[in-house]
Amino acid sequence: MIRIDKENYYLDIAETVLERGTCLRRNYGAIIVNNDQIVSTGYVGAPRGRKNCIDMGVCVRETLGVPRGERYELCRSVHAEANAIISASRTEMIGASLYLVGKDAKTGAYVENAAPCSMCKRQIINAGIVRVVVRLDKENFHVYNVQQWIEDDESLSGKFGY
Repeated sequence: MIRIDKENYYLDIAETVLERGTCLRRNYGAIIVNNDQIVSTGYVGAPRGRKNCIDMGVCVRETLGVPRGERYELCRSVHAEANAIISASRTEMIGASLYLVGKDAKTGAYVENAAPCSMCKRQIINAGIVRVVVRLDKENFHVYNVQQWIEDDESLSGKFGY
């Protein structure tokens, strides 16, 4: 038996979390880990008490043909990263890693070039999280150094990197 590496272990957990997602387009699961302890989890879903897209059977952004990475204000959902951050105390997040997995809601395929949006990046920076690990496929992942996001401030250049 081959033992799974820690990065994929946490990514597998994030992938399980995404199964709670309620988006009709893409579902993401996120977990925040600090000192080998899971601090919190989050998935894509409407704010508490509001109807989810899967319950309504419609995605406004999809209906309007909004491309990926644009017009998030039209979306009913709170992103997985934001939900994980909301559920944790800042002291637990300082120095932590956030693990993120995204899948297409219709096909189940991993989201290509998955990365936090500019709003989630800002929340990750403010939370004190130092690295973000994003699954590319079942075994491969990309690690983002949050300090690089601080230094390469896309809000000054207009390059948002969706």
